[in-house]
Amino acid sequence: MVRLDAAVKEYRSYDEQVDLLVRRGMDVGNRNEAIALLHRVSYYRLSGYWYPFRRLVDGARQDAFYPQTRLSDVAALYEFDARLRTATFAELSRIELAVRSLLGHELGRVDPCVHLKPDRLGPTARHSGAYADWLAGYTFELKRSREDFVEHHRRKYGGRLPVWVAVELLDWGGLARLYGFAPRVAQDAVADACGLNGRQLTSWLRALNLVRNTCAHHGRLFNRVHTNVPRLPPVGRHPDLDSTTTQWERTFGQLTLVQFLLDRLELGRRSLLPAVLKSFPTVRAVPLSHLGAAPTWQTDSGLWKP
Repeated sequence: MVRLDAAVKEYRSYDEQVDLLVRRGMDVGNRNEAIALLHRVSYYRLSGYWYPFRRLVDGARQDAFYPQTRLSDVAALYEFDARLRTATFAELSRIELAVRSLLGHELGRVDPCVHLKPDRLGPTARHSGAYADWLAGYTFELKRSREDFVEHHRRKYGGRLPVWVAVELLDWGGLARLYGFAPRVAQDAVADACGLNGRQLTSWLRALNLVRNTCAHHGRLFNRVHTNVPRLPPVGRHPDLDSTTTQWERTFGQLTLVQFLLDRLELGRRSLLPAVLKSFPTVRAVPLSHLGAAPTWQTDSGLWKP
């Protein structure tokens, strides 16, 4: 229970918020433009972008900013991050559709309704409660769906969707879980199309699901440290992946997974993310390395070359 008399931060008007930034050492530029920015983007949201500009003393961030901190630089980082989220979400959507199609097709080879038969799925579906949770979520989505294809199957087949239709109801998380439940033969077929093995693709789907969620919920992406580190193929199998210089838990590493899958799934041009990264603003306190990208990121790997 939240105490109603508990201490909370003081409410501040837009003018007072600008005054606070000035007192802490930020150059806000034109005052009216600063207030207009705070109208569009909340003080709290922007605070995540000016965090690197706050003085670091004995390992702790102070309220005061470093000299020459400008609100215009903070806004440039915010706008870059918005572009990056939009582009990443778009590219992940292409990958999601391809994996959905592949998984529905390969599971259909096993049994048209294999998703409803845990005894025909892999051991993960048979030996844990995770499948029951997944099935409950799938059943909920099926009942509430008003999609034409669902109505058609309700009228003609009593609502029992074959798996290549059922996957159309799944979001990325549900799709990743169904892949984890799939029998080995189906997992291997989908993973092979991605240039990976089953365990590697499972870890990539989990990692990229978190990236997708960050984009969908307008989270800060460019300097995030991600919790899911992907399993990588052995060195030598994919030279373009091997030559990428990055930390895989940083955003550039996660975006390299996207570039790799776009290439292996033959989903067309891979120019969108490189174009966005090239637009990273010139901000002395926050270089591109905050993404986990090396200065030579455009030439290190074929995955990032135009």
